[in-house]
Amino acid sequence: MDTYSLLREFADSWMLLALFAFFIGVVIWVFRPGSSKAHRDSADIPFRHEDKPAQDQEART
Repeated sequence: MDTYSLLREFADSWMLLALFAFFIGVVIWVFRPGSSKAHRDSADIPFRHEDKPAQDQEART
């Protein structure tokens, strides 16, 4: 059996299963309880200094 056929069989069976499990894990990680605060904080980064410009020290971090 040549390398291409061996890798093709692996990709069609076990790799597909592994990538599907990874996808489900990512979806569960994103929608886990308590993660909404972290996502909200990340989403608000562009608007953090909407009223005044960032200070020099805050802009560096």
